Amino acid sequence: MAKVLILDRSKSVRNVLRERLEYEGFSAETAGDETEAGTLCGKIPFDVIISDTECRIPDPEIPFIVLSSDRSIDTAVEAVRNGAQDFLTKPVDMNRLLQTLHRVLEPPAQESSPTAPSSAHRSRRAHPVQAERIIGFSPEIEHVRQLIDKVAPCEARVLITGENGTGKELVARWLHAKSGRAGGPFVEVNCAAIPSELIESELFGHERGAFTSAVKQRKGKFEQADGGTLFMDEIGDMSLAAQAKVLRALQESRISRVGGDKEIEVDVRVLAATNKDLREEIRRGNFREDLYHRLAVIVVRVPTLREHPDDIPDLVEHFIRTIAGEYGREPKPIRPEAMALLQGMPWTGNIRELRNVVERLLILSGEEITAEDVKNYC
Repeated sequence: MAKVLILDRSKSVRNVLRERLEYEGFSAETAGDETEAGTLCGKIPFDVIISDTECRIPDPEIPFIVLSSDRSIDTAVEAVRNGAQDFLTKPVDMNRLLQTLHRVLEPPAQESSPTAPSSAHRSRRAHPVQAERIIGFSPEIEHVRQLIDKVAPCEARVLITGENGTGKELVARWLHAKSGRAGGPFVEVNCAAIPSELIESELFGHERGAFTSAVKQRKGKFEQADGGTLFMDEIGDMSLAAQAKVLRALQESRISRVGGDKEIEVDVRVLAATNKDLREEIRRGNFREDLYHRLAVIVVRVPTLREHPDDIPDLVEHFIRTIAGEYGREPKPIRPEAMALLQGMPWTGNIRELRNVVERLLILSGEEITAEDVKNYC
């Protein structure tokens, strides 16, 4: 895991960059001045430093990237002349920063040899999927964490249940990230977003000429996830015909592309999620019972936000830092009375709704978020 030092006078910039880099799979430390940075460099062998122009690089031998609020050409030229790998202006373009980090950290491509892994294999293993932190320390969230730790290392299929907006995808990403397949692909398909007539092609792929618009061969999600994890979100919305083919793929670890006769072996761990009561859907004839038992070897229920309101302050503070960073602003303080009001709201949209509300409050409030703001804008 690459080690990155973030050196910046602004605490909000440090926090936002650290959270994003850790989400992307880096090990990140922060320092607010040169003295603190020098101490850290004496203890930790950093691979790269991200530094504001106002700060002096503690160790010129370590590759560094410069951030600046000054957009002038002269400042950029001076930074590069002083040895910077890149010069980025604030607010930081995270895609550009990540591209630079990977360029700095990845060695030049070597000639292939009989003993070297294939380029496809290297690219698959180079950047494992990382999951954003699960925020909260309530018993309900701790229970979910413990289940993830127990279930992730095994190959058992997992059904993740819970209302919309509770974080089912985040649980799936952690199950993948902590599994033996973490270096492989994590492929997601939203079964509710794909028309029933296209779901088989999306999952299993198709051969050229299989139907009118099939102008070339296409691999489906099962093949794309080979060696990794396939996350089937909103699986309760899948048609019965598609369910039958998914069941066969799970039973035999083989799939056939639409319009093709060849059977293709796939090595995939399937995680599924739904906001529906699948047992009730079985009773109504909308979901196959045999598929349910194939998918629900382990069931992880993600609690609603109403069940763990004690985590709301941590979530709010996290969203304030993250969203303020995205807007290139300093985070706003929130009054205790405002936080108390947020904790008492019903949150039918769960964590997703909470994030939207925090973003709205950051935009519309004054220098701090007050109880009046919560009453007016929520």
